[in-house]
Amino acid sequence: MVCAAVAVPGLLRSSAGTVRTPAASLRLTASALRHLTLARIDFFIPGVSVVGGFSICSSPRLLEQERMIELAVKYANHPPALWIHNQCTLDSEVAVRVGGEFFFDPQPADASRNLVLIAGGVGINPLLSILRHTADLHRELAHRGSGYEMGTTKLFYSAQNTSELLFKKNILDLVNEFPEKIACSLHVTKQTAQISAELKPYVTEGRITEKEIRDHISQETLFYICGPPPMTDFFSKQLENSHVPKEHICFEKWW
Repeated sequence: MVCAAVAVPGLLRSSAGTVRTPAASLRLTASALRHLTLARIDFFIPGVSVVGGFSICSSPRLLEQERMIELAVKYANHPPALWIHNQCTLDSEVAVRVGGEFFFDPQPADASRNLVLIAGGVGINPLLSILRHTADLHRELAHRGSGYEMGTTKLFYSAQNTSELLFKKNILDLVNEFPEKIACSLHVTKQTAQISAELKPYVTEGRITEKEIRDHISQETLFYICGPPPMTDFFSKQLENSHVPKEHICFEKWW
């Protein structure tokens, strides 16, 4: 897994950009910032015929304050991923297109919502962005005394073993910072090594169950799902069967 920052000059739906590691310099208006938050970026790489689609894993606040967007790209034989790992250097130029409907972008006057985030494998990437965003909303409300009043957030995250639970330290840092607002349940399906003492209180051996998710259903709760298609299809269907409105269920899958 490699992290990169993307600089996008201008406000066009499709515009020239620069992949920079570890820093970036962006010139963006508030309008462009809103479109770039918690979205998906398509990479059009010179000399690579295949378009690469990657999710933003950073909070919108990182873009606003440091002019940086973070992408987490797993090593794979997919040409764009190979290029990022093997050929991408500081100031490599690409064209980018930002879009997607998988985001959480509440406004200060909106009703308070709880979130349930369901991640499988590298599907954690866009959900980490949302999780970081909720933490920033809590900080903003505490610091300014105004802004969007965020409800609770529960992350369910499944991988084969604890070594494949990406960003686990970042996740636990947020859980510890906001113990009454942010919680996580980490699931491992093929764990053979001993689980560390730090992780053990949060880890369950076995898949995420329908009952665990059903226990969090309420009128105030939104569900975001990202993972392998069978997992995404299963939970979205189960939520619909439990009479969760379709507009309260968001999912993204790219396998």
